[in-house]
Amino acid sequence: MYERIRGLREDKDMTQMQMAKYLCCSQRVYSNYERGEVEMPVRVLIELAKFHKTSIDYLLELTDEKTPYPPKKKKSYL
Repeated sequence: MYERIRGLREDKDMTQMQMAKYLCCSQRVYSNYERGEVEMPVRVLIELAKFHKTSIDYLLELTDEKTPYPPKKKKSYL
């Protein structure tokens, strides 16, 4: 998972500092996420999936399909 997250960041030519700023954390914390030294909170996984326009399953290496799932339809109660 961690290599995939790093690869996606590098594909966008972003530094760890830039990614950390986007996620509202320090560069050190983000670096720890990429190295797998600390568990990544679900909130961060969601934000990374949105940012990279992919699914959490792709980030977690549960699939090799990069395309995100279609958005959930909002229910109408009227």
